[in-house]
Amino acid sequence: MSHVIKKHVIFKRDKWNMVTVEVNGSRLVAREISDQWGEDTHTFLSRPALIQWARERFPRDLFEGTDEEYDAMMEAFRNV
Repeated sequence: MSHVIKKHVIFKRDKWNMVTVEVNGSRLVAREISDQWGEDTHTFLSRPALIQWARERFPRDLFEGTDEEYDAMMEAFRNV
């Protein structure tokens, strides 16, 4: 039996700056790709843990973008 890994693009500026979340069974794997820092991977066992991390990792007052972009990104995390 093969598992289907579903990939969600949460945020993408270009191919070097993005955040994706892969759903693999009950595991959620968030990948941050940055032209400054490379790739960073975070694994979560629940959606609430993913949302909590997203809120702490991307505080609204430090987000480099519009409120609409921020709201769309957070909504994408909630829709995983």
